[in-house]
Amino acid sequence: MSEEPRRAGLLLRTAAKILDLILIAAVIELIPRAGFFAGLAYLLLGDGLFDGRSLGKKLIRLRVVSMDAMKPCTFRESLLRNSTLGLGYILWLVPWIGWIVLPAIAAFEFILILGNRESRRLGDEIAGTTVIES
Repeated sequence: MSEEPRRAGLLLRTAAKILDLILIAAVIELIPRAGFFAGLAYLLLGDGLFDGRSLGKKLIRLRVVSMDAMKPCTFRESLLRNSTLGLGYILWLVPWIGWIVLPAIAAFEFILILGNRESRRLGDEIAGTTVIES
């Protein structure tokens, strides 16, 4: 019998996302003109890297997998699961509106993880993915 993969906890997922956001902020600072777009591309597609891991998830030892086959997240699934955060990231450029929308999206996703028995956020529901410890 195969062992059921262990779902990643909220603390580990938050730590991995913070590491990814630090990386995005560093890219924005290092490459002023293209950094925003490079950060957006990483935010949207990062979970499709490294066998279903962004750099933050790789450091924390988490993996994004599809719910059906438990296979590593693809770039398509990464784009779908991170589209909600990507929208907030883009709107961040709009004064006041973006500054309210991005934290609201992040808080909403956080609450969904807390309230979902399988620890899935809206992006996971859209893409059919989940985050496991690896």
